[in-house]
Amino acid sequence: MSDPTFPGAPEFQARDPNSPEFWNERFDQRFTPWDQAGVPDAFQAFVAGRAPCNVLIPGCGSAYEALWLAQAGWPVKAIDFSPSAVAAARTQLGDHADVVEQADFFAYQPPFPVDWVYERAFLCALPPDRWPDYAVRMAALLRPGALLGGFFFLGATPKGPPFGIDREALDAMLSPHFELVGEHEVSGSIAVFAGRERWLTWRRRA
Repeated sequence: MSDPTFPGAPEFQARDPNSPEFWNERFDQRFTPWDQAGVPDAFQAFVAGRAPCNVLIPGCGSAYEALWLAQAGWPVKAIDFSPSAVAAARTQLGDHADVVEQADFFAYQPPFPVDWVYERAFLCALPPDRWPDYAVRMAALLRPGALLGGFFFLGATPKGPPFGIDREALDAMLSPHFELVGEHEVSGSIAVFAGRERWLTWRRRA
């Protein structure tokens, strides 16, 4: 079955993005239209001038940002529940392959107190019925003052992934646990996200 979200996509059997098999098929067939194949400018700008801190990257895919942080000396763990995604990440991380783990975000226990969770195409990979779980788990992982920051794919979509979220729904979901402390437009988005990404930084409430 082809993917109706991306006309012309290869044929896939797995249709449930809640399952690792869904993502395994796409990585195995090298169909990753969400993959920027590099480190976004907005990410580098956010990191610039900050002291290294403990970073967790859920749903890391090929984990370019994890490599960038590791090479800069930052403590970082990148996780994905898809074995094929983890294999791709470890291949491109080379000597830093040990920063990537196969794990379920909703059960994962990081090896350090997390100072920043980097959001990059993870929330929009989750079906909307998992979004409340996302908010609760983020709140549990981050102590007061820690950050949830990155790219959020805005505007509801009838099909996905990527599953866009209305801005009002995002604010309502995160505001009980987090305070919005930064926001700006981004440039250089790849086609699947173009015009609908914003960099948002949320700080865990006390």
